[in-house]
Amino acid sequence: MNTQTRETTSMSDAQAKAATLIEALPWIQRFAGTTMVIKYGGNAMVNDELRRAFAEDIVFLHHVGIHPVVVHGGGPQINSMLGRLGIESEFKGGLRVTTPEAMDVVRMVLTGQVGRELVGLINSHGPYAVGMSGEDGGLLRAVRTGTVVDGEEVDLGLVGEVVGVDPAGVMDILGAGRIPVISTVAPEIVDGGDGVAGAARFQPTGQVLNVNADTAAAAVASALGASKLVILTDVEGLYANWPDKSSLISSLTASELRDMLPKLESGMIPKMAACLKAIDEGVERAHIVDGRLPHSMLLETFTTAGIGTQVVPDEEINA
Repeated sequence: MNTQTRETTSMSDAQAKAATLIEALPWIQRFAGTTMVIKYGGNAMVNDELRRAFAEDIVFLHHVGIHPVVVHGGGPQINSMLGRLGIESEFKGGLRVTTPEAMDVVRMVLTGQVGRELVGLINSHGPYAVGMSGEDGGLLRAVRTGTVVDGEEVDLGLVGEVVGVDPAGVMDILGAGRIPVISTVAPEIVDGGDGVAGAARFQPTGQVLNVNADTAAAAVASALGASKLVILTDVEGLYANWPDKSSLISSLTASELRDMLPKLESGMIPKMAACLKAIDEGVERAHIVDGRLPHSMLLETFTTAGIGTQVVPDEEINA
């Protein structure tokens, strides 16, 4: 390639990059100053290239004036550690029964391993990230939940559902110009009965529960009044007729999603239910994004076409 051809190619690349930046401008203007909650998981969590790209995306959001809040689980890492320690997992209805012994591992892996690694990746770009768990500052509160197998209630052990969020600690971190990174374990509370009024009715048991990271992210997004909830997953988005890849849905309303929810594949139900919960509780947008594609979160947020699937409130379509 001669010098002139190289210069022409270089200029063409530069112009394309400039066009991308200009395309992003109205979206940056729209979301600057708002809070976005990003649920980190799937391949983006275990592939080194994707992990680095995710950290870069979070730092980019921070530098264009958006306030990212990261919520993460850690299923693959928990499985690996349980296996290394020789702790067998019992499954009921496809869900892991979390024993006290397994819960110790969950707590250690989520807060001490996955969270710390992500904080380190983000902080390789500067002193931005602060790790915390659902236990810190009473951020999350959860009640124990089971499942139904063959029409019968099944006990899953120390597994819970988030029923309350106190966002004060997260807001303190955001107010200090930092990026919260939240691991999804939560203190258990129980209902003290009708004889006790207000918040005092719900008492802590001293136990910690393993909670679903998708639903925890939705609860945090709602409590913070976030502009977006973004859930990274290992598919391109929501399909109208899975596995027909041509049936990918780019956008749908909360009502449309509510009608589809009972018919979805089991793996997508918690993610789409989390999106629906977020929209129902005032979050402006909820997105399912393919975390297998580097920088997919930025493409969804800052380009006109976007990728993945977004859920919007009904009134936006009817307005």
